[in-house]
Amino acid sequence: MTDQPHIPVLLAPILRLCAPIRGAWLDGTFGAGGYARGLLEAGADLVIGVDRDPTALAMAEGWRESYGDRLRLVEGTFSELDDHAGQPLDGVVLDLGVSSMQLDQPERGFSFLRDGPLDMRMGDSGDSAADLVNEADEGVLADILYHYGEERASRRIARAIVQARTKGRIETTGQLAEIVAACLPRPKPGQSHPATRSFQALRIAVNAEFDQLVEGLAAAERALKPGGLLAVVSFHSLEDRIVKRFFADRAGDDGHGNRHGPGGLAQPARFVTLTRKPVGADDDELAANPRARSALLRIGRRTDAPAGAVDPATLGAPRLPTTRRKGR
Repeated sequence: MTDQPHIPVLLAPILRLCAPIRGAWLDGTFGAGGYARGLLEAGADLVIGVDRDPTALAMAEGWRESYGDRLRLVEGTFSELDDHAGQPLDGVVLDLGVSSMQLDQPERGFSFLRDGPLDMRMGDSGDSAADLVNEADEGVLADILYHYGEERASRRIARAIVQARTKGRIETTGQLAEIVAACLPRPKPGQSHPATRSFQALRIAVNAEFDQLVEGLAAAERALKPGGLLAVVSFHSLEDRIVKRFFADRAGDDGHGNRHGPGGLAQPARFVTLTRKPVGADDDELAANPRARSALLRIGRRTDAPAGAVDPATLGAPRLPTTRRKGR
């Protein structure tokens, strides 16, 4: 039995498509360390593991010493990965969203499958999901559910949340899951839990995940050497859309623009996309790791063009039309 409790998704295609693995790499979503180990064992001279979750870094203490000074761990967000790296990089790997390790800890409040405190913070600071659910205006909650979770019943669910909190604070994942489920039809066999989209949306809002992603892609562009590789694994369509448009935007254009942005001066190509279509898990990986079912991998190679500003609107990053909070 391995001491690595969680299987890194799409690691094999990352190592294959990025071969040979050499030089300094940064794993911006360290988690249980699966990508970092894979990169080190494939030949990376140095891996810098970054995670905003201090628990993840603490869990690595039992095995990190076996890699000596080839593995360096940093507590922080991947939106500032160029600062955390402190040097030009040969590669960056990002595994987006919540980790299976976090989902498996009821006290973290990410999952509706096990009752626990309604937290959802990937780090240990800032507002929790309970703060958001109990204090945000009904319109704000509806916008979060719709724009971040693509939940069609967003207004109905937001109304039910506001009504429920008049009877007392909503403090647990079980309470919230029941409120959401009561607003939606009973799922048919094989369908996801009714609260899936709502929990996704609140988690994204609590952790500012779309802002982090846009800033992280820009930071990777600044940090990578010419020829350096950026590999991004996403788990839902909103994340993948941002990554896809980032690589398309950074591939340069002729100045005439496209449907994602206005025309202007011709832009130099800052990345060459290596995956024309996203790479998914094969049958063997799906059998070993069902979490890989929705995972998509995109990879780009950095050119020698100077890094530039990144416009979130061009990448289709969802934005909330309202930001008001309910008074205490």
